Amino acid sequence: MTDVIANPRVPARLVLLSLAALWVCYFLVATLRGAFMGFDLAWPIISRRLTICILSMLVMAAVWPLLQMIDRKSGGMRLVIVLIGALPLALLLSVINDTVFADIEMSHAYGDEEDAAAIKAGNVRISRDEAGNILVDLPKVPPPPAPPPVPPSGSAEETPPAVPEVGREPAQTGSAITIRTGKTMGQSYARWAAIADTAFGRYFLVLAWAALYFALAKAEQARAAERREGEYRRAAEAAELRSLRYQVNPHFLFNTLNSLSALVMTGRQDDAETMIQTLSTFYRHTLSGDPTSDLRLVDEIELQKLYFAIEAVRFPNRLLTKIDVDPAAVDAMVPGMILQPLVENSVKYAVAASREPVTVTIKARREGGQLVITVSDDGPGTERGKAEGCGIGLANVRDRLHARYGRAGTLAFGKRPEGGFETVLRMPLELGRA
Repeated sequence: MTDVIANPRVPARLVLLSLAALWVCYFLVATLRGAFMGFDLAWPIISRRLTICILSMLVMAAVWPLLQMIDRKSGGMRLVIVLIGALPLALLLSVINDTVFADIEMSHAYGDEEDAAAIKAGNVRISRDEAGNILVDLPKVPPPPAPPPVPPSGSAEETPPAVPEVGREPAQTGSAITIRTGKTMGQSYARWAAIADTAFGRYFLVLAWAALYFALAKAEQARAAERREGEYRRAAEAAELRSLRYQVNPHFLFNTLNSLSALVMTGRQDDAETMIQTLSTFYRHTLSGDPTSDLRLVDEIELQKLYFAIEAVRFPNRLLTKIDVDPAAVDAMVPGMILQPLVENSVKYAVAASREPVTVTIKARREGGQLVITVSDDGPGTERGKAEGCGIGLANVRDRLHARYGRAGTLAFGKRPEGGFETVLRMPLELGRA
């Protein structure tokens, strides 16, 4: 994957599709042009043109590795190489065109308007004789009317018989045009002139495809750059999430050890032993997974139940819990231990600070495409956003939401009108597998 991103290449499928599209367009345009002119709908001509398109596409596909070799060169260098290299390739394509059409001379068959009209009307028959020559049969044209007789002038001298002009062919009243396969020296020169003329057209076709290829290569490079940027961004987000997650663990451990110390100092060894066992189970669950991975909400709730069990040893009569999770949100994915700092704040600033029972409530519900989680208590209601220690926990949760979801993850907190403190988390709803 890294090699593909570092050296992006135009996929072979895309290269072949671009070549096929180029020559299909050429075939259609050339055929429509012939149809418009009225002489190019015969199967021998169409089949030869189709053969030329296929051969030309294969030849151009063969030079694709050469284009790959200059992908990384500067734009000016690529331009010079393509302008020069396209010349022999265009000449080769023109020779292929001439070779395929070698036994057909189009100009012989379409010399005048009557012939073109006959071809449009479908009265032309193309055949081949035993010598390999192509015969194009045109409709018979009636001979011109004979001139009126010249009256005698009274002279005794007889009018000499008409002598045909030297070099002039007798008027043809037939309907066949023969396209010969043999080439005279003049025809050979004309052939190479036609090859050169066709090469100019093929030259611009090659340049057009080369420009299209380099445009596709640029697009692939841009996509590769986007993928690299995405990988770097994900790596940075993972590092930030890992750092923030590791920030939670010492904070939680510090509070738990304080509670454990208080139990030992008051002689509650059995309670201390229960807390140690529960703490061991809690850390076995939290440290076994990837700190940057998400958990199902139901698993996150189970972790908080373990924490409640740890603190219940310390506050057996003051800590009450209530958990209310919408069944539609049970399988929602959340960042691991995202609720831990909020639950700790409720225990530290509500339960520990009160002599009355305090209920810590966790609610989760689905609102359209969002997951909304509320952690609240009915304790004294300290302004925890400014309290020492509490602000760190809230900032940790806010930063983790932002690193994981961007602006789609939000955190709101404050006093409840009926007393106590409430924190509301909103994040995109992402369902995981049970």
